[in-house]
Amino acid sequence: MAYIEVEHVTKKFGEERVLDDVNLAMEQGKVYGISGNNGSGKTVLMKCICGFLPVTDGRIRVNGKRIGIDIDFPERIGVIIETPGFLANLSGMRNLEILAGLQGKVGKEGIQAAIRKAGLDPGLKKPVSKYSLGMRQRLGIAQAIMEDPEFLILDEPFNGLDKHGVADIRKLLLELKGQGKTIILASHNSEDIRILCDKVYEMDGGRIREK
Repeated sequence: MAYIEVEHVTKKFGEERVLDDVNLAMEQGKVYGISGNNGSGKTVLMKCICGFLPVTDGRIRVNGKRIGIDIDFPERIGVIIETPGFLANLSGMRNLEILAGLQGKVGKEGIQAAIRKAGLDPGLKKPVSKYSLGMRQRLGIAQAIMEDPEFLILDEPFNGLDKHGVADIRKLLLELKGQGKTIILASHNSEDIRILCDKVYEMDGGRIREK
């Protein structure tokens, strides 16, 4: 059985059909790329897999459990979709401590380790409002990995990163793949997709096909 199963999924907003009979089967421990222009349906598909949006028709299962029926959200998931939102007047470390407190799955040392893996200093005191776009993106990646998820959904994770940042995060994602994590990655950059992904799908007008 596939780890992620998307079966005949359609998503409408009013009369607009944003996803049109999408079918996917993804195995555990692999990296899957989704490419496509803005408005192609990539982000909506990711939100449906996460349970953030209900599907209009069809079924999504993660690890055998149907999203929206058996569980509201996939278990042990880390997510970056759109620009990560943080409390601007607090430090990166304090932001992640507050988020970690919602689930209680990770302590201070685990949070610090995730921040270091993402290329930031956990001891940095300045508020997130003073972070560059690239630093915010790194903090978002730290948030996504801090609870040791087995499944990651990353929508444009390289946004705002310079070439060193891109190299750092590519290396991190390959390490996570080596640990058996399942990763869905959307990127405009064909180089990111080529280096990281085992299989690539292209979305266009709400439909999906393997590249």
